[in-house]
Amino acid sequence: MSSNGSAEEAKIPLLDYASTKEIIQGGRRDEDEIKIQDKVWIESKKLWRVAGPAVFSRIASFSMFVITQAFAGHLGDLELAAISISTNVILGFDVGLMLGMASALETLCGQAFGAKDYRMLGIYLQRSFIVLFIVSLLLLPVFFLASPLLKLLGQPADVAELCGTVSMCLIPLHFSFVFQFPLQRFLQSQLKNIVIAWVSLGTLILHVLLTWLIIYKFQLGIIGTALSMNIPWVIIAIALFIYISCGGCPQTWNGFSIEAFSGLWEFLKLSASSGVMLCLENWYYRILIVMTGNLENAKIAVDALSICMSINGWELMIPLAFFAATGVRVSNELGAGNGKGAKFATIVAVTTSTMIGLMFWLLIMIFHNELALIFTSSEEVLAAVNKLSILLAFTILLNSVQPILSGVAVGSGWQSYVAYINLGCYYLIGLPLGIAMGWIFDQGVMGIWAGMIFGGTFIQTLILAFITIRCDWEKEAEKAVVHVKQRSGR
Repeated sequence: MSSNGSAEEAKIPLLDYASTKEIIQGGRRDEDEIKIQDKVWIESKKLWRVAGPAVFSRIASFSMFVITQAFAGHLGDLELAAISISTNVILGFDVGLMLGMASALETLCGQAFGAKDYRMLGIYLQRSFIVLFIVSLLLLPVFFLASPLLKLLGQPADVAELCGTVSMCLIPLHFSFVFQFPLQRFLQSQLKNIVIAWVSLGTLILHVLLTWLIIYKFQLGIIGTALSMNIPWVIIAIALFIYISCGGCPQTWNGFSIEAFSGLWEFLKLSASSGVMLCLENWYYRILIVMTGNLENAKIAVDALSICMSINGWELMIPLAFFAATGVRVSNELGAGNGKGAKFATIVAVTTSTMIGLMFWLLIMIFHNELALIFTSSEEVLAAVNKLSILLAFTILLNSVQPILSGVAVGSGWQSYVAYINLGCYYLIGLPLGIAMGWIFDQGVMGIWAGMIFGGTFIQTLILAFITIRCDWEKEAEKAVVHVKQRSGR
C-alpha cells in the first residue's frame, strides 16, 4: 500500500470500517503492538457509536409504554392492571417472538456488512418483511382471545375483560412491528442508529402530547389511551422506510427484488431460532406477572410487580442497546474474518454494561422508597413495590451481563444452541423453582421472582459466559466468511 493510500485510510472515521484490524493497519500499526488502552478506546468508540443512539431510541420507545401505564395508573387500580397486563403480557408475548425473529438480521446483515457484501442487506430486509408478516397473521388470535386466555390463566374477571378490550385496540401496533423491527436492525447493522434515535424522539414527544390530551382534555379513558398508542409506532415504521427508500442507504437498498423470495427457507430457520431464543427470555418475566395474578390480593400484587417490571424494562433498554451493539460489532468483525477483534469487542461490551448495571443497582438500593411514585399514589402499592425493590436491584444487575452475552450469540449465529439453553434454564429450572418458592414455601410474589432470577437467569448467564470464554474466535471468523459467501452465491 502506498503512503498516500495509508494517509487517506487514516482519515476515514473509525466506524466506516467493519474491522478493527483494518483501522489499525490503516494507521500503520500492527494489531499486536497497539497499547491496550488505545485498543479499549478504539473499541469503545465503535461500541458507543452503535449503543449510544440505540440506548436513546430504545428508552424513548419503551417510555411510550411506561408513560401510558403511568397515566392509566392515575385513572384507577383496575385500569393500571389492565394496561399493564395488555402491554407486558399480551403485547409482550407478541414483541418477544417478532423482535426475536427480526434479530436474525443482526447476524445476516452484520456479517454481510463486515464482508462488504452490501447488496445482500436489502435482500435480507425484504425476506424479514415476508417472514414477519406471515407470523403477524398467525399471532392475531392472541389479541382476539386475550380475555378468555387471561381468565384461563387465573386472572380476575374484571381485569381480564378490560385487558381483552385494550388488546384489540393494539392490533395496528402489532402490525407496525412487521416493518419497524427489521428496519431498525437493517439500519443499525450499517451504523445508522442516529436516524432511529431522532425518529424515536419525535414520536415520544407526540405520544406524551396525545396521551395527555386524551386523558385530561378529551377524557376518553383507557380505551382512548390504548388506541393512541398505535399512532407513534406506525409513524416510526413509515419514517424509517421513507428514509431508506429515498436515498438514505444507497449501497444497501436498491428497491424491491424478486430475489427476496428465494432462500426463504434458510432465512426462516435462522429467524425461527432467533425468535425462540429471544422470546423464551422475553416471555419468562411475562409469565411472572401472570403467575402473580393467581395470588391472594392479586390486583395489588400485579400492580406492584408491573411497576417493578416497568422500571426493570426501562433500565433494560440500556443492556438491550448493548445487546444490539455487541451483535453488530461481533458480526462485523467475524464477517471481516477478524476473530481476535470479535473477542475483544465482547470483552469491552460486557465490561462496560456491567459497570452501568452496578451503578443502577446502587441507585435502586438507595431510592427504593421512591421508586413507584411516578406510577401510583396508592399506599398499598407503594409499600408492595418497596418490598420488591431488592429483587429488582439484583434483576437489573444480572440483566447488565446476560443480554450482552446473548448479543454475542446473535452476532456469531449461535441462536439455535442458546434457544436450548434458555429452554432448560428458564422453563425446566427457574419456573418450577419460582412455583415452589411462591406456593409450596408460601413466599408469594417475592418467592416466585427470586426463584426465577436465581434458578433461571443466573444459571443461564453462567452457561453463556462459559461458552463465550471457551469460544475459538478464529474458527468462528473462518465459518462466518464461508457463510457470507454461500448466502450471497459467491
